[in-house]
Amino acid sequence: QRQLVESGGGLVKAGDSLRLSCSASGRTLGSYAVGWFRQAPGNEREFVAAIKWNGISAHYADSVSGRFTISRDNAKNTVYLQMNSLKPEDTAVYYCATDGRGPRRTILSESKSEYDDWGQGTQVTVSS
Repeated sequence: QRQLVESGGGLVKAGDSLRLSCSASGRTLGSYAVGWFRQAPGNEREFVAAIKWNGISAHYADSVSGRFTISRDNAKNTVYLQMNSLKPEDTAVYYCATDGRGPRRTILSESKSEYDDWGQGTQVTVSS
């Protein structure tokens, strides 16, 4: 069974850092772009960041650009989200997913409808 598993969330104070991990079982991430999304209570799931299958380039939401960094280690079948200078508005459940349009796509997508194999999410709570 193909599954992504997110980890690394927690409760931190504003200005702190966290690193989230997204690992895969039952599939290889190496040929697919991977995206991170987040969902706060009462809000739609929103795009955070995505990285190409080969790690050469990434794309970020304006709200996290300059503070978050997405990276991947295909040898470990894992994608990371380094989150620095966290703000209370970053509080949400964070999810990773793979690009459902197919392998080795050249254009990264912000649309959650184009991603699949979603994980269960990891909670990030930032206190002020």
